[in-house]
Amino acid sequence: MSGHTHARDEELLKRHRKVMPPWMPLYYDQPLEIVSGSGSTVTGSDGVSYLEFYSGIATNLVGYGIPEIQEAVQSQLRTGVVHTSTFYLIRKQVELAERIAGLSGIDDPVVFFTCSGTEAVETALLLTTQYRASNQVIALRYSYHGRSFGALAVTGDRNWQGRGLSPLRVAHARGGERRHGGMADLNDTDYVHACTEDLRELLATSTPEATAAMVVEPVQGIAGAVPLVPGQLASYQAVLREHDIPLIVDEVQTGWGRTGRYWGYQWHDVTPDVLVFAKGVGNGLTMGGLVGRREIMSSLSHPSISSFGGNPLSLTSALATLDYIDSHDLPARSAHAGRILVEGLQRCLADEPWVCQVRGTGLLAAIEYTRPGTLEPAVDMATSVQETCRDMELLVGVGGTSGNCVRLLPPLTVSDDQVRQAIRIITDATRTART
Repeated sequence: MSGHTHARDEELLKRHRKVMPPWMPLYYDQPLEIVSGSGSTVTGSDGVSYLEFYSGIATNLVGYGIPEIQEAVQSQLRTGVVHTSTFYLIRKQVELAERIAGLSGIDDPVVFFTCSGTEAVETALLLTTQYRASNQVIALRYSYHGRSFGALAVTGDRNWQGRGLSPLRVAHARGGERRHGGMADLNDTDYVHACTEDLRELLATSTPEATAAMVVEPVQGIAGAVPLVPGQLASYQAVLREHDIPLIVDEVQTGWGRTGRYWGYQWHDVTPDVLVFAKGVGNGLTMGGLVGRREIMSSLSHPSISSFGGNPLSLTSALATLDYIDSHDLPARSAHAGRILVEGLQRCLADEPWVCQVRGTGLLAAIEYTRPGTLEPAVDMATSVQETCRDMELLVGVGGTSGNCVRLLPPLTVSDDQVRQAIRIITDATRTART
């Protein structure tokens, strides 16, 4: 069992609060510093080893301390070249772009690298608004797309939006959550039909004739691992094509095999016009970008660069990570481990009155807590389960539109035994959590 916060952490916390902004939250009543890691486990400055089921918010895709990736990065460091800028040819940038282009499924694709998912989303919005000569964008309710001006504008979760003005006009269509707006009892077919008609009405009444793009997450991660309903995204794209509106698929959390397929969009009968990626491909190093149809990606009328996007060090880590994903068939591994995780939690938590739903796609999963017999979000319960899991040496996230979900995003290399260990801990934590 983990102990109290180490004195070193207390001192670091005081320093953190003095120089870091108050809107940047820390997990746990007694925040934790992670000082080392290996595979799916990390060690804190408290000396405790934890099973890590959050992966730096889905970023440490294949785990910690992977020798093949470490050696590749160290080899690049030994050259003395960490950065050159995009004004020079970068061989590994071309190599990674070629691989991502081939993986994307997009015809005649062009790739641009950034430092983060937020920056990648912002670039996708820049390109599509330029391409369509419109600042109108459609996004989904309960979505999350990043921290910046435009990315926050398309975010459909008011908890993250703030009160800032935006250069975009945004309308929000229905996402995967059907319990609101009188749609709870609809089956998949009827829900997709209702959502499609809603989108048609949105285009007819609430947006100008030219709409720049629609941006979607195939699984709404921050909302609590909420997948789009089967057929929903394909139906949306059919409507978009009637109006020549590009589809941007945000794969920042869902990409690289996390959902059990290489891309989350592959669960749907669609091909995006622009695909946004980040997080896992760098396995901890800063890496983001987008790949899209040439005519969209070539639409800027002025030069543009990313000083640090696609730098040699991050590119090296990304190429080594892709090699590891492919050589270990991690999408299949994620699908297998995800089934054990979700089905095991559904079985073990079936009779728990505070558990509303366990859901997941691959290793992107969540447990939603509500007050017994209601749909009222049990935020305190989710937070308490998270704290109790830490006491039991398991690190998990919290999220959901109301903050009432425990989020599970382990490395794709997590073992079956580690998944079963996490199931036991979460089950025990749910039964003993402070409420």
